[in-house]
Amino acid sequence: MSVESPDEFQKELIDVFVQEAQEWLQQIHVALDELQQAPPPDRYVKLAHTIHAGLTNMGGSAATIGLREVERESYAAVPFVEAVQNPSDTVSACDFLVLCKHLGAIHTALTRATGITFDAEVAVDQAPGHPVMISAVELLALLHRFKDQRPPSGGSSRNLLHTVIAQIEGLKLNGIEQCNVTSLREFLERWSEGEEGFFDAVKAQVPTIIDELARLQSGTESPSRSSQPLGAAVEQAAQLCSAAQQVNASETVTFFKGLHSFLTMVMQQRVVVAAPKYAAVQARLAECVHALEAWVEAGRAERAAIGGILPN
Repeated sequence: MSVESPDEFQKELIDVFVQEAQEWLQQIHVALDELQQAPPPDRYVKLAHTIHAGLTNMGGSAATIGLREVERESYAAVPFVEAVQNPSDTVSACDFLVLCKHLGAIHTALTRATGITFDAEVAVDQAPGHPVMISAVELLALLHRFKDQRPPSGGSSRNLLHTVIAQIEGLKLNGIEQCNVTSLREFLERWSEGEEGFFDAVKAQVPTIIDELARLQSGTESPSRSSQPLGAAVEQAAQLCSAAQQVNASETVTFFKGLHSFLTMVMQQRVVVAAPKYAAVQARLAECVHALEAWVEAGRAERAAIGGILPN
């Protein structure tokens, strides 16, 4: 029966650790790449947890086999993951850039400790498909040229183009010279899904609010006796106001904020409302839906135009 020497046993442990580290790094880099594209909150939290777990697993495993530098660098990156793990916080490109630098330090530590080169780009390149890249300078030139050539908007102002330009300028300011066109197209798609989803919610919930206003207008029952359906209408107005904020529909935010305040005062019987007032609010609701439809359609046209100038 052969007995392995301590050196042989340590080498086997390192070989196993290398395989695990490569898997963790792949998961971390793929998750980080998606995290920077501002996914929905529930997905965002899961991605941040994946990165956090990968770092702590790698740090713990490195500690058990005495790879102190890898352990130290892995745990040193954890606070920077925690700094970006809340989707409701304001996270800048600089925050992600600092985290990427810490991941680079982990790669360097792993190479020194194991003698195996851990390429920071390998994990991302193994993700399905290869992103289309363009220099930040070139992309900004395209976007500014497009902005200058656009005819003046006759409807509600939109800030999508300004948002995209500001994002690219922020990346360039933080030393990122290449932009991922694939990710930008995905960003535009998510923006589209957000606006379309909000409009669907408005179309689904506004009729219920109008029905409640009609009941109040009829005077057949007082607000106190219809508190349950009126309370539901108040909650719907609050939800639509919050949803409007998420898609930057500023005029709609103002309207639903006012509607929420009005319905709250009616429910609490703090005002006496004449029947014509209820009719006027119903008419304003119908106008709001019509204006929002035009706003969404303008957004579709703007996204299509921006997508049309991007390289394939």
